[in-house]
Amino acid sequence: MADATMYSEEMFVLLVPGNDEIFLEPDELLAKLKTMLEDYAGLLPRDLQKFDSVDQRAKHLRDTACEFEVTPGVSWQWYAVRLEK
Repeated sequence: MADATMYSEEMFVLLVPGNDEIFLEPDELLAKLKTMLEDYAGLLPRDLQKFDSVDQRAKHLRDTACEFEVTPGVSWQWYAVRLEK
């Protein structure tokens, strides 16, 4: 019988143009997204503008999206991954 934890989102891969892929735990991804949002605060889409804090925006992105365009044609992407033991 398969372990139920193998289906949970315990790891993400973060793809940033010009960098190697990075494997992160959910809280680590959240920290990276917060930094990105602070660096690109002027580019927030409407769905993120409704949130009052960078914490809320980052959590919303992590939980509902997989991409953020930081400049035209350049995007950060993240995906939940399952690592085999």
